[in-house]
Order: sequence, then structure tokens, then C-alpha cells
Amino acid sequence: MLQSFIILLARQQLQNLPATANIDDCSSQETSMFSLSDRVVIVTGSSRGIGLASARLLAAQGAAVVISSRRQEACDEAAAALRAEGHRALPVACHIGKHADLQHLVDATMAEYGRIDGLVCNAASNPVYGPLAKLDLEAFDVIMHNNLYSQIELTRMVAKPLQDSGHGAIVLVSSVAGLSGQNHLGAYAISKAGEMQLARNLALEYSAAGIRVNTVAPGLIRTDFSQALLADADKVQQLERSLPSRRVGEPEDIAGVIAFLLSDAAAYVNGQTVVADGGMLIAQSL
Repeated sequence: MLQSFIILLARQQLQNLPATANIDDCSSQETSMFSLSDRVVIVTGSSRGIGLASARLLAAQGAAVVISSRRQEACDEAAAALRAEGHRALPVACHIGKHADLQHLVDATMAEYGRIDGLVCNAASNPVYGPLAKLDLEAFDVIMHNNLYSQIELTRMVAKPLQDSGHGAIVLVSSVAGLSGQNHLGAYAISKAGEMQLARNLALEYSAAGIRVNTVAPGLIRTDFSQALLADADKVQQLERSLPSRRVGEPEDIAGVIAFLLSDAAAYVNGQTVVADGGMLIAQSL
């Protein structure tokens, strides 16, 4: 029944095309849905890894990107690399755990570009590797503050510019760790599960302002964060054989999802978590 309905709908759409319409017209319309031309996007944690790959792809799609991480030197290097490729990039150092740094990030963006159309919250902290039974309050507070409360603060700061843009969108970078039990990443996993709920809450709160909020949950991605996990070549091969996609993910795999969620192609996607894990979770369920 559903398949028949979709076929009927497609036929109606084709019948409604103007007589002069051709494949090039359709292709141009589809391309424009994914375009980020003339938009300004802040990407935290973007001097390397998923953040940098995302900033590079967003810039290639036409956006002016704001490169942000703790060290100004790292931001300058990443922004310079993007500029050398012909992209627009503004480097602004920001410690996500500091309110003043978050405000400076927003203020510097507005001073340079006069608008903000998108926000990617990629920066996160995980100072602890071990069981929750040995977790101390100080470490727990750092993880929760940096991975959750800082995002609440930053989204609050950009809410007005995003509303003014007319197509404001926020993407929180979570993790599949927040979707399963964890022996050694318990506090981090709790914060990442909280991030998914945060996206749902913010999507409701900012709906009247026309701001969409979604989350992407990456699986194991080849970054500095996962370097220790990928150090053993034999274990990596064993893992890759267990994944339906048969490989560890690359930062660019997540960048594509983020670019989609920020674009008009995802205009009807709101309050959702997109899992990009190469099939890791479904493989675990077998």
C-alpha cells in the first residue's frame, strides 16, 4: 500500500512539472537544497578530527565557518588551511567550559559576519577512563559541565541570531556510547545520552523561533580521541570484520551527516538522533 502511494505521488509530481522542466532543472533544485551558500556556521572543537572535517565540508558547501578550539594557535592553523583552499574561515579560541569564552566566540562571529545560521557543538571532554565505581565528583562535574551545560549556554547565546537567519539549525555531536552500556566510559556515555535528550528538549523550546536541533551519534571514528582504541592492528581488523560496513569510520563520514542536518534538505528533521556507526549497534544486537 505504502509503495503504491509513493509511486502515485511521484507520478503526480512529475505531471506537475512545467513543460520546460528537464533533468538539469531538477538537479539544480536538489543541489540547492544541500547548499550552505552565504551561511555562517560555528563549529566547536574544529581544529582537528570530526570538527575540522565538518568545517571543511561546510565551507565547500558555501558556508563561512568559525574554527574554534582551546588553543588559538591550533585555530589559526586550521583556518589558514581552509583559507588556502579558497574558503572563508575565522579562528576563535574558546574553552567550552568557560562562560566568557563562549560569549566571546559568539561576539567575535557576529562582529566578523553579522549573522549566525548554524551551530555545531562538537567539542567535548572525557578526563576519565574506568568504572563508575571509581569516578570522583570533580571529574563527573567537568564532563557534565563541558558536554552538556556548555551546550545549553552556547545554544542560548546564539538563539537570537539563529532565529533572525530564518533557517537556524543546531547539531550536537553525541556518540553511540550514549546508546549502550559502557564498562569504562560510563560518565562520558551518560553525558552523550543526555545530549540526545538535550536536542529533543531544545527542538521543542526553540520550535517557535524556527530553529531546528538534531544530534549525530558517531560510532568508532579514526580520530585522536580513538587513537588508543585503534593502536592494536589485530583488534582493529577483528572489529572491522564485525561491522556491516567493514571499516572504521573516518571524520568525513560524520561531516556529511552534519552538513545534511544543517541544510534545507533536512528542513523536516527536528529533535532527532542520526546514528552513523557503520552498523555497529545492529551488529551487537545479532
